[in-house]
Amino acid sequence: QVRLEESGGGSVQPGGSLRLSCVGSGFSVSDQIMTWHRQAPDEAREWLATLAPGGATFYSDSAKGRFTVSRDDHKNTLLLQMDSLNPEDTAVYYCQNVDSSTWGQGTWVTVSS
Repeated sequence: QVRLEESGGGSVQPGGSLRLSCVGSGFSVSDQIMTWHRQAPDEAREWLATLAPGGATFYSDSAKGRFTVSRDDHKNTLLLQMDSLNPEDTAVYYCQNVDSSTWGQGTWVTVSS
């Protein structure tokens, strides 16, 4: 069974950083197209970044230059390093296995002073 579990969210001050993790089970993260998304209260879910099996990465305009997607193959984990966070980044962050259309349960990120 394909499953995803995010972690690493929390509260951070503006300008701070967080690293989110998404552990995969039932498949190899390195073999699948993996994405990060977020959803702020009362807003639609927004795509942030994609990591392809060959290592190519793609970012939305809101993520480019501040967020970095990567993976740890030994831990079968997708990562999202987020720097220079601001209050507009407050949202629930989700990872997705695109090939199986599987989503994790999400992890909250709150950016506030």
